Amino acid sequence: MQASTLGFCAGAITRFLLSYFHVFSPTSGVRKAMFRFVLALFIQMVANSLLLGTLMTSGLSVWRAQIVTTVALTFFTYIGSKLWVFR
Repeated sequence: MQASTLGFCAGAITRFLLSYFHVFSPTSGVRKAMFRFVLALFIQMVANSLLLGTLMTSGLSVWRAQIVTTVALTFFTYIGSKLWVFR
C-alpha cells in the first residue's frame, strides 16, 4: 500500500511538472497551478468513483466500465487542465 501511494505521488508530481513546463503554456504561477492541479486530482478521484459505480450498477462489467471511465475522464482532465488548471 505504501508503494502504491508513493507511486501515485511520484506520478502526480511528474505529471504536473511535464504539464506545466512542456504541455501547456501556463499564464499563472507554479503555486496557483499546483493548487488547482491538486484540486483537479481530487475532483477526478470523485468523478472516477461515481462514474465507475454508476456504470457497474447499470450492468456494465468491471473492465468495460473502467475503460469507459478512463477514456471519458482523460478527455475531461485534458480540457480542465487546458482551460483552468494551467491558466
